Amino acid sequence: MAFDSTEQKKIMGKFATGVTVASTKLGDETWGMTANGVTSLSLDPPLVLLAVQLDSHSHDKFKQAGCYALNILSDKQQELSDRFAYKGPKDFSDLETTVAETGAPIMADVLGWVDCRIVDILSGGDHDIFIGEIVAGSYSETGDPLLYYAGGYGKMAQ
Repeated sequence: MAFDSTEQKKIMGKFATGVTVASTKLGDETWGMTANGVTSLSLDPPLVLLAVQLDSHSHDKFKQAGCYALNILSDKQQELSDRFAYKGPKDFSDLETTVAETGAPIMADVLGWVDCRIVDILSGGDHDIFIGEIVAGSYSETGDPLLYYAGGYGKMAQ
């Protein structure tokens, strides 16, 4: 008998995560999605993973582009998380962005970012796991992370 997915959500909701916006560029189109299914995977080679739901629009965009940037959001960037959490087209037109190696959009004022070339895609149930090799990255010395916990946003206690 399969484990109840509602219970899984409740249990795993007790695991606080940081919040990122994963972004990519495919031709002239930019795309992004809010993601907390991200993990640093390996230091040698430098790899991170991004879990993307199979039936999402984002899945095909990331797969076709062959790259992504992970933008690690600060606690002052909840609006960005909300903006990219919803289905449909993702508007970058009013955002300050730069690019590094792959051309994936890197957002201004994030706590950190990595620019990745997709080197493998693994099946993970109703998601695919995009393994990205880090080709560039940077971080800020200041700021606090935007956290997600029990179905809502949280902040670090200081």
